[in-house]
Amino acid sequence: MSTASTHAQQSTDADADALMARDLYRFYRAGEEETLALRGVALEVRRGESVAVIGPSGSGKSTLLACLAGLDEPDGGTVRVAGERISHRPEAERARIRAHRIGVLLQTGNLIAHLDITANIRLARTAAPRASAQSIAELLEQVGLGHRAHALPQELAGGELARAGLAVALANDPDILLADEPTGELDGITEQRILALLRDRAQAGGGVLLVTHSPEAVKIADRVVTLRDGRIGS
Repeated sequence: MSTASTHAQQSTDADADALMARDLYRFYRAGEEETLALRGVALEVRRGESVAVIGPSGSGKSTLLACLAGLDEPDGGTVRVAGERISHRPEAERARIRAHRIGVLLQTGNLIAHLDITANIRLARTAAPRASAQSIAELLEQVGLGHRAHALPQELAGGELARAGLAVALANDPDILLADEPTGELDGITEQRILALLRDRAQAGGGVLLVTHSPEAVKIADRVVTLRDGRIGS
């Protein structure tokens, strides 16, 4: 790619929303039964904005997050991250875009058990084509884990584990951070600390989307989107 083309791409990236989804549909079949998990969902997350997605269990929130992250393919509609389409592409291309542009924090965790925190972050960074300006030590200090840099995941308490997962999700300075119940099993003090980090992330110019049931998490959001029966509701 020429220098001019690179500059043009960087300009497009900077101007684009952190995340844009249009007319997302996702259905599952089991025998003759068909379940519509997403029904024409459209949403966007601007740079510097935090959005909370709420709704009852079974409303399609986790399916939506998986499609936004490129971990699942929608049956219809498109997802763009920083202007780049991630949906309806081969898995290898989705993985590249995810490593480059998306931080994902799932309830199941994003840490490899036999690697310490520093090695987990280093591994996440090897998958991305661009280097973060922030050192691993600085990132760990930001999440309050500078003193636990060489701890294994099983050596961490619940709050430390959540912060370590967040550090890995932020390893590559992503355009959008997608978090599924990031404070679901945390005590009140640790929840507030994690939410402060997410709020700071948005204020620094990154997009943040939270799937949550937590009233405290909703409070930090600039906008709240309600999902019911696979549709955006009021």
